[in-house]
Amino acid sequence: MSQMNEKLTYMKPARSWVEGLPIGNGRLGGMIFGRAAEERIQLNEDSVWYGGPKQRDNPEAIRHLGDIRRLLFEGKPKEAERLARITMSSMPHHFAPYQTLGDLSLFFEGVEKDVQDYKRELDLASGTAVVEFASGATEFRRVQFSSAVDQVIVIRLTAGAPGALTFTAGLNRRPFDGEISLIGTDTIAMGGQCGPDGVVYSVVLKAVAEGGSVRTISSVVSVEGADSVTLLLAAQTTFRCGDPRGVCLEQVEAAARKGYDALLRDHQDDHRSLFGRVALELDDAQSEETADLPTDERLRRVREGGRDIGLESLFFQYGRYLLIASSRPGSLPANLQGIWNESHTPPWEADYHININLQMNYWPAEVTGLAECHEPLFDLLDRLRENGRRTAQIVYGAEGFVAHHATDLWADTAIQGTYIPAVYWPTGGAWLALHAWEHYRFGLSESFLVERAYPVMKDAALFFLDFLIEDDQGRLVTAPSLSPENKYRLPNGNTGCMCVGPSMDTQIVRALFTGCVEASVRLGVDEDFRMRLAEALGKLPEPAIGRHGQIMEWADDYEEVEPGHRHISHLFALHPGEQITLRGTPELAEAARVTLDRRLKHGGGHTGWSRAWIIHFMARLEDGDQAYDNYAALLSHSVHPNLFGDHPPFQIDANFGGTSAVAEMLLQSHGGELRLLPALPAAWPGGRVRGLRARGGFEVDIEWSGGKLTRAVIRSKSGGVCVVRSDTRLVAMDAAQPSGVLAEGATLVRFATKAGHSYTLSCGE
Repeated sequence: MSQMNEKLTYMKPARSWVEGLPIGNGRLGGMIFGRAAEERIQLNEDSVWYGGPKQRDNPEAIRHLGDIRRLLFEGKPKEAERLARITMSSMPHHFAPYQTLGDLSLFFEGVEKDVQDYKRELDLASGTAVVEFASGATEFRRVQFSSAVDQVIVIRLTAGAPGALTFTAGLNRRPFDGEISLIGTDTIAMGGQCGPDGVVYSVVLKAVAEGGSVRTISSVVSVEGADSVTLLLAAQTTFRCGDPRGVCLEQVEAAARKGYDALLRDHQDDHRSLFGRVALELDDAQSEETADLPTDERLRRVREGGRDIGLESLFFQYGRYLLIASSRPGSLPANLQGIWNESHTPPWEADYHININLQMNYWPAEVTGLAECHEPLFDLLDRLRENGRRTAQIVYGAEGFVAHHATDLWADTAIQGTYIPAVYWPTGGAWLALHAWEHYRFGLSESFLVERAYPVMKDAALFFLDFLIEDDQGRLVTAPSLSPENKYRLPNGNTGCMCVGPSMDTQIVRALFTGCVEASVRLGVDEDFRMRLAEALGKLPEPAIGRHGQIMEWADDYEEVEPGHRHISHLFALHPGEQITLRGTPELAEAARVTLDRRLKHGGGHTGWSRAWIIHFMARLEDGDQAYDNYAALLSHSVHPNLFGDHPPFQIDANFGGTSAVAEMLLQSHGGELRLLPALPAAWPGGRVRGLRARGGFEVDIEWSGGKLTRAVIRSKSGGVCVVRSDTRLVAMDAAQPSGVLAEGATLVRFATKAGHSYTLSCGE
């Protein structure tokens, strides 16, 4: 497939941070500004957080839990919220932020600020950022990448004339600059601590020059008259190792011995092994006109009402690139900004918001062929489980584990902050546990289910078995809780956020209990536990339809104070859940449509991530044109010049959500069947996608033309029965036996598969 739309291109340097180009190896990242004479490369390492771990759970909470519940059942949310703020809030209220590692600053001699033939490019397929320009009669080129293989950032500087590279390279972390050390003639280090009880960090920079000379002087590396230079940068903290500086020195020395050519080759091979698994090509009559335009110009045209199919496919692949660059095995998960953050006090601490944002970050992981990139989330989940057992016991007197709406480097599970619409929500851990279940459903690894997914799901379920309480109708509901960040009005005029039985809680708990039951059956364990879950499932409220024909957001049909709210939590059952489906529950599906129409009518979707979620909902309702219109709105209203998602301000969930949404439009695999092109919009009449993954251990290629499926290939990784739905008559054949038809049917086919075999599906006459 063509790689035409796999590059971000600009014809001028970045003027602001959101014009920079991101590189990363999961753990170590940089933002490339591409300035000619005075370059800034802003640096991040994923464990650079201020402060250390704290025990913040409030022991007063359990003593007042009954009173808070009573007030909620009496219709007195304000009184309940006041008591919760006093007795449930953690001490201290907040944890500390993720922070920038600092800047690498390069000051060049003999290079003008105004240069000619300038080009700055991020190649998604190779994982490299390239800056090219001419100053006077000399051409300059810089190649930058962050290697997961060698755990260093590599910056290769070359010039078209011998001896043309003279510059200084320095490290800083203003206004909290670390101590600078000179190490030999070609290496400097910066080190410090992120707060009195925080991690100790170290950054080491080494210059390897060909021609000219290198020396360390004052606080910088000085290169004079070189033909070419390779800068090698490593960073570590005491979160992972006892001697960060020593490890950094080992890494830059090993990289120097390896040499630039081998570093580049191994990095590109490694990156392509992940990125190259999925390819998307959308037929585009304007491709010749737009392909050579700078990305910011293409974005400007879209904002002015134009259509750019190539930019739409580029944005899909950009999300995959960013996930590879910010979440790798052994790294921390991608936070609210991935790993790219220039601030010491970023918005929302650049933490892990787990009332949708962290979850959305990982929606593309399985379906777009990046299952390994999901692993950091499971590592965090293991630590949340450990800390959350303590929180569950201290705050709620419950078994199992609980996590609230946000967490940090230390997997903090305490209530974070005092913002009532968000913080008193005990369902974040349960939602994350479902990600482990999804990882199993896509890959069918029995060992993962036994060792990681089922234990954390079981502990999350144990908490809710204790925490759920019967209401006056005999239903099991959560209390106290809330519908994330939203507010309701009672018939008596009282308004509140804290509530009894928000719909999202019930939907998540139902999905969790159902998954635990299925997992325990598959593993043949915990029959008594399974029976407890089955009994509780029978008492959970079902999704209900309210006065406007909408899915009710709360257990009762309260009035919405803000009908255009950015969160649409009560449609969890539509996506990522499976309780509401177009064919299985048509009345609820129609109510979900009404819910979306009301949200959009009142200004919903005004944040990047919210718009991305709406695309998923429309895709599940198989409304391709509405899904596309919202995808176009995401690009036209909610991205920065470097295509970073915009909340505003920058949040990376819109990138990951946009990528996942495109996949959801082309392939769905919930409800026990694969759906090919379920939400194909008229704007994409022809195209092809390779390498998407489906639940049940399948990998899928799809081709279409004239708005209809023409051919698909399904590769079975684990065997089992495959059920496929399409809008056209299908004929299924084993690729190894093309003469024999396995199955055929009008829109639905079912056939047995063998592990390792491929199957072709074509449209029947």
